[in-house]
Parts: sequence; C-alpha cells; structure tokens
Amino acid sequence: MRRAFIVPLAGVAAIAATSPATAETTARDWLERMTRSLASLHYDGLFIHTAGSQSESMRIVHRTVDGRSVERLVSLDRSGREIVRTPEEVHFYLPDRRVVLVEPRSDDGSLLKALPAPGPQLDALYTLETSPGHRLLRRDVQIVDIRPRDGYRYGYRLWLDADTAMPLRSDVLDAEARTVESIQFTKLEIGEDVSARELEPGVDATGYQWLRPRPEAERRVRQAGWLPRKMPPGFRLVAFRSHSLPGLPMRTQHLIFSDGFASVSVFIEPAAGKGPVPPESTSVGSANAFSTQVNGQVVTAVGEVPPATVREIATSLAPVEPPESVGGP
Repeated sequence: MRRAFIVPLAGVAAIAATSPATAETTARDWLERMTRSLASLHYDGLFIHTAGSQSESMRIVHRTVDGRSVERLVSLDRSGREIVRTPEEVHFYLPDRRVVLVEPRSDDGSLLKALPAPGPQLDALYTLETSPGHRLLRRDVQIVDIRPRDGYRYGYRLWLDADTAMPLRSDVLDAEARTVESIQFTKLEIGEDVSARELEPGVDATGYQWLRPRPEAERRVRQAGWLPRKMPPGFRLVAFRSHSLPGLPMRTQHLIFSDGFASVSVFIEPAAGKGPVPPESTSVGSANAFSTQVNGQVVTAVGEVPPATVREIATSLAPVEPPESVGGP
C-alpha cells in the first residue's frame, strides 16, 4: 500500500527538494526531502527490480499536473504489464489476462516503492541512522538506514542523491540484515520536463475487460466481513473491498492491513475442493504469502513483510456475523 505524501506549493517543493544538505541534516530530514522529491519532481528513469533470484527491468515516468502527480510504471521484460496513475485513478494493465484493474487513487506518492515516511509512528516502529555512501550514477549519495524495532516488519537501506534526495537505490533487509529485495536505477533524469505522451499507456486495451470495485460490494463487506482476533503490533485494518476476477464465479473479499508503512492484503474466497486444505507458505524476495482455510473459506495473506507477519494475520481472521443477526431469536 502506497503512502500518502503532502505535496507543497510547486515553488516551495522545488526549493526544498533540491536544496543541498547541511552537516546537521538528520535521517528524518533526508526522508522528508525524499518524500517531497518523489511526489513533486519530474523524473524519468530505468531501474532493475530484484526479488530473490528474480530480476526485472522497469521504467518509471513521473510528472506533476496542477499539483497532482501523474505516473507510469512499465515492465520492460516482455510481460507488457503497466501501471498508470491518473489524478483520480490507478489503472493496472494485465495483457496476459486482457484485463485492466481500476482502483481509486489514494495518495500522492510514487509507484516506485512504498518507503517509510517521517512521522510519530515511524519513530515508534523504527530507528533511523545516516552514513556517507559511495557515488552512484556519478552522483554523491547519503545512506539512510531504517531498522525495525521488532520482527514483524523489514528494514530498509536507502542510497539518496545528495542534491535531490531521490532514492537511487533501495534495499529491503531481513532480521539478519540480508537483502531480500532491491531497486537500483541504471539511468535517472531528474528535473527535465516530461511529455504528457510519455504518461499514456503503451498497451492497446481494445477489447479488454475493465474491472472496478463496486461501492455496494464494499458496504456488503462491512456488514458481513471478517475481523482479526489479534494483530501484530502497529497493524490495523485500513480498507476492505470486494473484487470479481476472471475465472472466479464468486466475488473475492479483499482486506488491507497496514502499520502506516508496510501493508498486508488478505483475500478471502470460497474453497474450491472438498475437505480442509493444509496451510501453505510462499516467498518471492520481500513478498511473503500464507494461505489457510477457515470456515470453508480460503484466507490468503500477502505482503512485503516477514513470513511470521502474514501467518499471524491470516490465522487471526474470523467471520463476523451480520449486525441484523446478532441478538435474534
């Protein structure tokens, strides 16, 4: 889940985002500058996304229009997948399924990566530290380490451009400080004007199915949804949706839990076969999933959090009776 960033006035943002750091600059200051830069600067870059043994080349294009960011994220490895964020919506283009998933836009950050932003909750969940780093892309960099205070979330190491605080590289670290996922730019142009044409999808979606969440479905989830009995510290339910996906006869309930930085999606759908299904865990880079069966429903938790976190969230969920049935005869 992406963080909501505050976009200042254009002139103020440009000065704040590009002003050189002083010797007294703290880790919090670096994160604040990074947040403003990701949300307000024009940039066009190529990067390598590595998760475990898998790597993917991607391009990101970002510009601001009337104070709102518009963005396009493209896979360059023949899958054709794209994400285009307009001022109102986010469109996920999936050519292999001939489907476009549409969600309401919920923040002003960047699609590049969900990175921790400064705030009281950050201090409660993480410790921060800075150190000098080697040059990347012929730019001086500052390293910011973000270390979790418990085992329910990952840590981060960020290599920030000294002039703009743009993240030239970001690593996700496990409890042993091993890299489980990374993003590293191979080319990045900052501050140049980005043509509106570069923000248009490269996918011809003629004949594609466009799937949008239904407001009435979300109300039904509220009335007869699922709630956790116990949650990892700091996590809470922040959103609930209902999706209809190709090939599935029933709608899938989708719950999102977040600690303000890391997020976990939980999908609940009817079990396909007869009898209980054994719990199953999978991992790809920093993304972990845990699936189990509860009351004839398959509950799958997925997120860029340690395995113990998705397991605890999935196993804590239980169905909630509709309000009208409580206290009935």
